[in-house]
Amino acid sequence: MPSLSLSVRIDPNSGFCFGVIYAIQMAEDLLDEQGYLYCLGDIVHNDEEVHRLQLRGLRIICHEQLAELRDEAVLIRAHGEPPSTYKLALENNLTLIDASCPVVLKLQNRIKTSFDKREQIFIYGKHGHAEVLGLLGQTGGRAVVFESLAELMTHELPSALTLYSQTTKSTASFYNIKSELESRGYQVNANDTICRQVSNRDKDLRRFAAQFDQIAFVSGTKSSNGKVLYQVCKDTNPRTHFISNVDDIDRAWFQPGQSVGICGATSTPMWLMEQVREALVGL
Repeated sequence: MPSLSLSVRIDPNSGFCFGVIYAIQMAEDLLDEQGYLYCLGDIVHNDEEVHRLQLRGLRIICHEQLAELRDEAVLIRAHGEPPSTYKLALENNLTLIDASCPVVLKLQNRIKTSFDKREQIFIYGKHGHAEVLGLLGQTGGRAVVFESLAELMTHELPSALTLYSQTTKSTASFYNIKSELESRGYQVNANDTICRQVSNRDKDLRRFAAQFDQIAFVSGTKSSNGKVLYQVCKDTNPRTHFISNVDDIDRAWFQPGQSVGICGATSTPMWLMEQVREALVGL
């Protein structure tokens, strides 16, 4: 079969954000030292990277397994954890290696301060997401989480409310929600806590995706950020393909001599994008 001779380039701005880099570096250092390490939940929402670290000795556990664990070290991933996790660790003599992202920790502290002031807190975020559970924990589970304006309006809203956001949500959507609430007469104390390293990728990705005949967007299926950024690429370049690993690549997508851009989520490792590049060059 003749080569397609594709011209392939990786987006230099894609790949791990600093919070994920920090957590994975910490995990690798500890794995080098002791050969194994417990991690509460997937260290990153990318199955390929999780599998790589599991082969090195990372042991992924859930909260139920954490409750049974004694006298061990456990890594807290970048998403952060609610206060109940820290309380359990004390009771079970667990050493927590806290790799919570500094942006997430700052947000947790701000929500806790608002809660202590008895403000009515509403969090724009994904139900059940690890970061959101950590945020909810700052309010004893009393804040309201919503995924869209339509869902928010199903609640009986107070005349004055405090609005927060999961760090990886769309900035534009957050401000649209704020404006819509204000236009309906609500007093909104809006706290823009969206990570700029994530939100700035929106503009960078649009510029990148527009330059190529085809886009290979590499991400884990569990990544919320991946779903958002994939849609950004797709809106800019309809010939965008979602790829979790090299097995997802279909030769039929491409025409000989086409240019292909590779980009990914903040949870996508550079080594995986490089594997995809090698596979595309080899078509």
